[in-house]
Amino acid sequence: MLAEIGDDRNRFADARGLKAYAGASPITRESGKKSNVSRRWVKNDRLNHGRYLWAFAAITRSPGAKVHYRRRRDHGDWHDAAQRNLFNRLIGQLYCCLQYNWPYDEAVAFPEGNVTEQAVAA
Repeated sequence: MLAEIGDDRNRFADARGLKAYAGASPITRESGKKSNVSRRWVKNDRLNHGRYLWAFAAITRSPGAKVHYRRRRDHGDWHDAAQRNLFNRLIGQLYCCLQYNWPYDEAVAFPEGNVTEQAVAA
C-alpha cells in the first residue's frame, strides 16, 4: 500500500483524493430526479487488489473493523460493498496517520467497535 501511495505527503490534497486514487470512494452521478452510485473504473489497480487483502485481514483481526463490516452487511450491503466501505475507512485512517505522523490507534479508528467490544465483555 505504502509503495503505491508514495512518500510525498503533498501528493493528495486530502483523504478524498487518496480514496479516489485507490478506487475506494464511489462515483455519484445525478441528473434531474435520478441518482446513480457506482464504483470507480479508473483507479490504481494495485491498490484496488490490495484492498481485498487489507479489508479481509482487518475483518479477521480487528474487533472494530469486524463490527463495522457486520453493521454494513446488516444494513443491506453485499460483501464487496461492505468490504469497499471498510477499505474506504481504513485508507482515510492511513492518510491521517501519514499526514500527521500519528500512530494507528484502534480506539480512534473504530470508536463504535470499542463500545460494542466492552458491552460484549461485560
